[in-house]
Amino acid sequence: MAERAGRIFCALAVVAGVLTGCVKADEGVVAVGTTPPVGTASPVRTTPPVRTIPFDLYTHCGIDEARVGSTYFEAETPLSDGSGNPPDGWDNPTQRGTMTLRSETEAVFTDDAGHEVTFRARPGATAFKRICA
Repeated sequence: MAERAGRIFCALAVVAGVLTGCVKADEGVVAVGTTPPVGTASPVRTTPPVRTIPFDLYTHCGIDEARVGSTYFEAETPLSDGSGNPPDGWDNPTQRGTMTLRSETEAVFTDDAGHEVTFRARPGATAFKRICA
């Protein structure tokens, strides 16, 4: 009797797992089944979760670009002192803060000094536009 109850419990657990789908939280993707029935919507995809990471922004030649992982970003509004240096109030050669990845194409740098710079991804970029010495 106990063996039969164990088999029934296992069978129900498998069925429940199939019916509820699975969640991969680290990728922000929710998969509902593998093949949706005819006439129903495709599996649900959510946007990637917002992530904030510690970040040392390179500022030596002004605030213009950043690389996060393998993605190259450029500042929506580049900042400099007019001579290719960071503006007053920014550390040089780097500014310590955080980078918040709002999506695959938008990142925002902030720091304890109150600076905030929005960056947009450069699709297909494999290097910085300009190398600063």
